[in-house]
Amino acid sequence: MIRFNNVNKWYGEYHALRNINEEIKRGEVVIVCGPSGSGKSTLIRTINRLEPINDGQIYVDGKDIYGNGVDINQLRSRIGFVFQSFNLFPHMSVVRNVMLATMRVLKLNDKQARDAAMVLLDKVGLANKAEAYPGQLSGGQQQRVAIARALAMKPPVMLFDEPTSALDPEMVGEVLQVMKQLASEGMTMICVTHEMGFAREVADRLIFMADGEVLERATPQDFFERPQHPRAQKFVADIRHA
Repeated sequence: MIRFNNVNKWYGEYHALRNINEEIKRGEVVIVCGPSGSGKSTLIRTINRLEPINDGQIYVDGKDIYGNGVDINQLRSRIGFVFQSFNLFPHMSVVRNVMLATMRVLKLNDKQARDAAMVLLDKVGLANKAEAYPGQLSGGQQQRVAIARALAMKPPVMLFDEPTSALDPEMVGEVLQVMKQLASEGMTMICVTHEMGFAREVADRLIFMADGEVLERATPQDFFERPQHPRAQKFVADIRHA
């Protein structure tokens, strides 16, 4: 579904991604983990061109997304992205936030868009908050609305950039529960997260990064019980002692 081929990214002199070669299969749930500043968020932001790359190729569904003539808006409509900070429109009701893209891009009429949005809000457990505004919701509820909004375009891929890091601890579980449900339904997902319990439970595979490089790829069991790279061993040891 997604393939990185010798991808490099610099910020000035800083080499943020170093020779990334990775494949994500259709229906696979991949957790990207590693210390702060390792390039995790940069990596997933290159998949929908929120961050441009300097070198290499990225293919999504067989298409070189940095090739000539790629329609960025169309590309992004096929890749759901859930941000750390929700990014909902504060002046729109919850249901309108979810409806917006389907009306603008898919040209659904008001009733079609509302019906589809209500199904998704029900899926994330917030149908009763449809007419509320983001400011009236908890952080966990706002993030669940953001997931519903990302799902509205029926994307074949969902990207999550530390979706629980801005939440109070008691709200983390409600967001992870929605993500677990998506994983069980076969959604292709790449998630940058520090929630290692979630990673152990849901991931098909973990990718461990440090200093812009992928240092280890493993199943959750192998990663947490038998990490190979010294940096990964230290990371797992730190988790155990936290």
